[in-house]
Amino acid sequence: MYELKAIIIGAGMAGLAAGIALRQAGYDVEIYEKTRKLRPAGAGISLWSNGVKVLNKLGLGKEIARIGGEMNRMEYRSHTDEVLNHINLLPLIDSVGERPYPVSRTDLQQIMLEAFGEDDVRLGMRCVAVEQDEQSATAIFEDGTQATGDLVIGADGVHSVVRHHVTGEETQARYAGYVNWNGIVEASPDLAEKDVWVIYVGDQKRASMMPIGDNRFYFFFGCPMGQGTQVEPEKRSEELSKIFAGWPQAVQNLIAKINPLEVNRLEIGDINPLKQLAKNRVVIVGDSAHATTPTLGQGGCQAMEDAEVLSRFLITTNLSVPDALKRYEAERKERTSGLVLKARKRTDTIYGKPPEVTQQWYKQLKEEKPQDVVNALEKIILGGPLR
Repeated sequence: MYELKAIIIGAGMAGLAAGIALRQAGYDVEIYEKTRKLRPAGAGISLWSNGVKVLNKLGLGKEIARIGGEMNRMEYRSHTDEVLNHINLLPLIDSVGERPYPVSRTDLQQIMLEAFGEDDVRLGMRCVAVEQDEQSATAIFEDGTQATGDLVIGADGVHSVVRHHVTGEETQARYAGYVNWNGIVEASPDLAEKDVWVIYVGDQKRASMMPIGDNRFYFFFGCPMGQGTQVEPEKRSEELSKIFAGWPQAVQNLIAKINPLEVNRLEIGDINPLKQLAKNRVVIVGDSAHATTPTLGQGGCQAMEDAEVLSRFLITTNLSVPDALKRYEAERKERTSGLVLKARKRTDTIYGKPPEVTQQWYKQLKEEKPQDVVNALEKIILGGPLR
């Protein structure tokens, strides 16, 4: 039996998930990563049940449960500490058949690297071009090295080189209009209850903490800001203190506990939905295909879903590799494009574009039934390939 060979560009969540899935199918897989040391972008990630189900299928269920936080409730509070909404997530877990697991990105990447084989990822390999013919596809690297297989999978992020080959166009990231600060702190009662994801909102800003494994909270702050601002790492706690002055005591406690040198400060953006995700023997997954703002918590989950759908079509379709990739594109394009636009709309609502819409949202949070929130989350989760 002929063994299909896949060349994957990028060792983030999307590349590793695709690599694990295809290796488990018996395929020859090579992963190439441009950095010389793997450092996840951001501190934590909310893995909702649709992403967790893919990881379960890849054999990582026990590990995800170990590194993930037990998140049983969500709570919205105002910047004056008024409880706006309190959502019990146990009915959601019952309806979709799996827990969500907020996790440290470093922990997640490590268990995925171990599952694929850490020594099998080639580091310091920057892809500069892709070529293909009727029989194969080739990735070309900065040092002149080439890697050829039956297909090339671009998991090389927002600034993807592989995407340019697929679409034939330069795709620019779109600034979403706000800055995000994030990191990890030890969990403690003066911040939040250990099984609650708490989100403070007000003045078109937000501050949040969610439980992850090892008795820690993943935290993030968001504030509308013009593009191009820079603040030195040692000044980031001071910056947050000014922006969130007067906010509830738990938020002040969080800022006081932060090591400013360990806070990520990111200008958040996305890319417009693409017309094409595949071109003959070359395909894109994850942020290369559908980079999104993090306001739905679906970026990582969609990367997992990409891996599941791509591997399924490569395994079950024996007409040709291009045919399998075309079927992958047909299944994934509508779902991922819809979620990018939905997340974009929610981002605008949260961060004051326009301010009157944000004020209406605060009012809606107070009036919204918790079951409506559960239903909305359920719809997104069950829209994935593993129901």
